[in-house]
Amino acid sequence: MGESSTNRGKSRHVRPIIGIAVVSLLVCGLLFPLVVTGVAQLFFPYQANGELASLNGHTIGSVIAVNSTDYSQPVFFHLRNDSASGFDPDIVLQDAQSQIPRISAATGIPASTLQGIVSQNVEGVWWIFGSPYVNVQKVNLLLIGQFPSVYANYTG
Repeated sequence: MGESSTNRGKSRHVRPIIGIAVVSLLVCGLLFPLVVTGVAQLFFPYQANGELASLNGHTIGSVIAVNSTDYSQPVFFHLRNDSASGFDPDIVLQDAQSQIPRISAATGIPASTLQGIVSQNVEGVWWIFGSPYVNVQKVNLLLIGQFPSVYANYTG
């Protein structure tokens, strides 16, 4: 008799544990992500959708991850060589400035114009932390938009 009462006592404790686990799973795994996604879509749709970059009405990627755009031609700003993944679209300001003579020679765009575009697109740092950087995807899309005749052969 003692053994069956022990089993009943154990099953009495298991039921609430399973209930708590199911409720936690629903709240943390379903409800919370849906609420956070909904709030993000409502207040920050551009960022929530991955900051998509468009060219000629077609989405070509994201300004926060360069993954499908070929910027290996000499007319474009290139990604930095030390990027492990190749997905980081940011290069330090000095890298961008060092590429200006090459791009100017390849496109005929004055170096001063390229310097102005780079300077207007420097993304800052917070106080003393980090180095100023430039987003390659944004700057190359600006060049394509501002100089369509120069980049017509490079944008399909």
